Amino acid sequence: MHKSVLILGSSGRFGRHAAEAFWNAGWNIHLFERGPEDLTQAAATADVIVAGWNPPYTDWAAQVPTLHARIQAAARASGATVILPGNVYVYAPETPLPWGPRRTQNATNPMGRIRVALEQSYRQSGVQTIVLRAGDFIDTEPSDSWLDRVILKGVHKGRLSYPGPLNVPHAWAFLPDLARAAVALADMRNDLDRFEDMAFDGYTLSATQMAAILSDVTGRAVEARPMPWLPIQVARPFWPMARHLLEMRYLWQAPHSLDGSRLAGLCPRLPVTSPEEAFKAAAAPFLTRPKRSRCQSIPRSTQTIR
Repeated sequence: MHKSVLILGSSGRFGRHAAEAFWNAGWNIHLFERGPEDLTQAAATADVIVAGWNPPYTDWAAQVPTLHARIQAAARASGATVILPGNVYVYAPETPLPWGPRRTQNATNPMGRIRVALEQSYRQSGVQTIVLRAGDFIDTEPSDSWLDRVILKGVHKGRLSYPGPLNVPHAWAFLPDLARAAVALADMRNDLDRFEDMAFDGYTLSATQMAAILSDVTGRAVEARPMPWLPIQVARPFWPMARHLLEMRYLWQAPHSLDGSRLAGLCPRLPVTSPEEAFKAAAAPFLTRPKRSRCQSIPRSTQTIR
């Protein structure tokens, strides 16, 4: 019997990799098209829905509850399991490490509270839900994230521009590995609880460690340098995104790691890409630059789900 997955947000980072991973695992793939398609109808034959929709920060308050209410309604109608990419926004900076299902979701900032409320809505929805929580994404191609818009932008010149203290550990997830974890959990969904909170531990690295890895894999000396936040602070009155970037700045300042013990216990044979291979793939598009930029770019939409 063929298994079917409906991918929402297939052009986004997680959705794109999830579609590839499910396809490689032999699932029937339906890439949902917003506009021409009806969500309930599209989900009617789905065994799993990958909830990869993620609006820009500036639209979270208005759109996140509505979008996910639609997903929950479609999943209830079809009986599908929802895989929800989770992030670390739900934790306050003082939360004991490692972060994961054993920690209280105690975020007090607006965007953190939106994510807390979102996960609570799934817990109460009656829909089988698997929250697959991860740190910042490492992609295999430029995708408008902090990593490619800021951090790796100067790697061709031997510079790594970092938004936080250079020695603070930060959680990262290589998207192909994360997507394969989603498939493994989808395959065992009938043996899981109605609501599962899974943390994907990925890599825990400081900027200094990242620079050392990039030096090794690129064959050139890479030095980590602090990114100046002053331009974002100055732009705050005129640029709505700046307020949200500053709100989430604490995640670059607070050391954090993820507790992946439950996922590892359930899926002990999941392939794990080395951080060297992951950053080699991420850095490859930035090792040559045909044009010189006069100013540093910040992610336009900041749609990364941490």
